[in-house]
Amino acid sequence: MTDDATVPPNTVSPGTVSPGTPPGTGLPGTPGSPVTAAPPPPATTFTPSGELRQALADVRAEVAKAVVGQDAAVSGLVIALLCRGHVLLEGVPGVAKTLLVRTLAASLDLDTKRVQFTPDLMPGDVTGSLVYDARTAQFSFREGPVFTNLLLADEINRTPPKTQSSLLEAMEERQVSVDGEPRRLPDPFLVIATQNPVEYEGTYPLPEAQLDRFLLKLTLPLPEREDEVEVLARHAAGFDPRDLAAAGVRPVADRAVLEAARAEVQRVQVAREVLGYAVDVCRGTRRSPSLSLGVSPRGATALLATARAWAWLSGRAYVTPDDVKALAHPTLRHRVQLRAEAELEGVTAETVLDTVLASVPVPR
Repeated sequence: MTDDATVPPNTVSPGTVSPGTPPGTGLPGTPGSPVTAAPPPPATTFTPSGELRQALADVRAEVAKAVVGQDAAVSGLVIALLCRGHVLLEGVPGVAKTLLVRTLAASLDLDTKRVQFTPDLMPGDVTGSLVYDARTAQFSFREGPVFTNLLLADEINRTPPKTQSSLLEAMEERQVSVDGEPRRLPDPFLVIATQNPVEYEGTYPLPEAQLDRFLLKLTLPLPEREDEVEVLARHAAGFDPRDLAAAGVRPVADRAVLEAARAEVQRVQVAREVLGYAVDVCRGTRRSPSLSLGVSPRGATALLATARAWAWLSGRAYVTPDDVKALAHPTLRHRVQLRAEAELEGVTAETVLDTVLASVPVPR
């Protein structure tokens, strides 16, 4: 999680729908806070739909019926859905990663499947394969679990690179090719991959090329004391994580809401000064002496996309530098590579990003 002091507040007009907690910050949205940003572009021609934003706020409320204290992660997953991106979830076992995905799918009326990645998992176990049908004397394609809306790739770093790479085409092209024939995946399609940050024996670290395919890397911390007490209280009252319907979780939005919200996000405008600020942040990582690999241009476009989605969720039709700052950590933390000597000195990707954000001038 990032240092709270490095993340500026986000502006939400009084009386509007709160966007929730910025992913990766641990800070709640603060309605009425001043913006330290450039004024909106004069060409702004629309107002974000309050009805659509309320629907996505209702999604967060539904998820909270089953998952306690992970509002930032929920906001990140909603942003990924709005941007058609994928998410890498990192957290120790037992912080409700699987429950979070299942509850999100239930609140959006989406299909979800889970794959436990193991050393013996084969690519065909994920994408599907051709199966011989003795009755027709022909091969037919049997879809794998990747043919879903929300794919939970559990402990993705426990399977060899050959199987990890089977997701690359699905993540980038929204299709899988079997026997030379491409097959489209359903829309929306989101890969939510998890990995354990404390246990690396018998794992296969994701290559940089695959890490760069993930729009966001979200960290799920251990809950605060009050949140953990609430978890136990719910279980004592009979909460069953396997029965979300009994917990009152119901669909409050659907594919049509997501599609309409995505269309509005694409209309969010960005002043050239803010574009330059996002580029300067990414270029700053390439000059950092602590990094052997900085953020690529793909990372810069990802930062732009997530900042636009966050601006829309905040009720604005334009992006401010505060939006870029709020999404910099979750969007960029997995796209940089530390030098060995920096790691030995205790430097982390988070501290490098903090330094870069502090050194890049903010347009006004």
